[in-house]
Amino acid sequence: MHNQKRIRDYGVEIGSMKPGALNAITDVTGVTVSHVTLSDGNMQTGVTAILPHQGDVFHNKLIASSHVINGFGKTMGTIQLAELGTLETPIVLTNTLNVGTAANAVIDYMLEKNPDIGNTTGTVNPIIGECNDMFLNDVRGRFVKEQHVRQALDQTSVEFEEGAVGAGRGMLCYSLKGGIGSASRILELGHGAYTIGVLVLSNFGMLSDLTIGSNPIGKKLKKQILQSYQEEDKGSVMVIVATDLPLSERQLNRMLKRAVTGLSRTGSIITHGSGEIVIGFTTANKIPHAKPPQCLEIKTIHEVDMDEAFRAVGEAAEEAVLNSLITAEAVVGRDGNERPTLKELMEKFELSLRNP
Repeated sequence: MHNQKRIRDYGVEIGSMKPGALNAITDVTGVTVSHVTLSDGNMQTGVTAILPHQGDVFHNKLIASSHVINGFGKTMGTIQLAELGTLETPIVLTNTLNVGTAANAVIDYMLEKNPDIGNTTGTVNPIIGECNDMFLNDVRGRFVKEQHVRQALDQTSVEFEEGAVGAGRGMLCYSLKGGIGSASRILELGHGAYTIGVLVLSNFGMLSDLTIGSNPIGKKLKKQILQSYQEEDKGSVMVIVATDLPLSERQLNRMLKRAVTGLSRTGSIITHGSGEIVIGFTTANKIPHAKPPQCLEIKTIHEVDMDEAFRAVGEAAEEAVLNSLITAEAVVGRDGNERPTLKELMEKFELSLRNP
């Protein structure tokens, strides 16, 4: 997307399933994404917005769920998401200390679009995810303002950039520059074709563990670039999963749990200081806010078909992480801090990403 070279452009194909046309979360019809990137000296941060469908999300909610792999994170809205199993707002990603700002902006956005919220009906549950970008960004500056979040919400589209953009601007992944990455997979079932798309905000992992398509490239790079700083994992990763596959909340939660297989194949061991949180939704069923006179009819697939969904979400999560690495550009941030990019190291050491 946006003419960026992604992991497949370097001859690395992840898994066996077919990707969607864009190989991105926006292959799921109705899903759109946007970034606002803030980059100036010590300010290296931003915001990423994901709209789950193009209608009124509050009055036409989606079945949704979340899964905590490791809970070292500061998300907002996941308690109600787990209790009710529905999504009623866009999803916004930013840095750790701007979660409150992002929530305020999403609330204002929803109040503007829905005069009944807090008046003739209940309140609203904004979904905000975060990672800590304090190495490259002066996180105490809290540079993301409500107008930046609103700008992102108002300009989402099907095609979007990856790498050091939006919420990913100041993030690190496997001791290299990380950020935003995305991928998708197509499920061919007897009753139709469905899409599972993943977007990650990658900020986790230790270089020596980095594995690309079974190639232990991190071990090859460790000695060359780890002479001036300690290798440690104090990051996090947000994994956003979208699908048009008809799933119940329980089935969706089962699928979200399998995103960890993709993270693990890139080398993650889910360390103590890294928060891994997965949030997902399906567009296959709309849940009306107002109670209808009749019972709701919700379509779901048979449990036997869940294995294909499990494989798809793992493959898409793995490729999304690798796309976040390979598309990232170099960033010099707070106090002159920087980390190399995967592309730079490939060229410098004449390495192939493909396993020999």
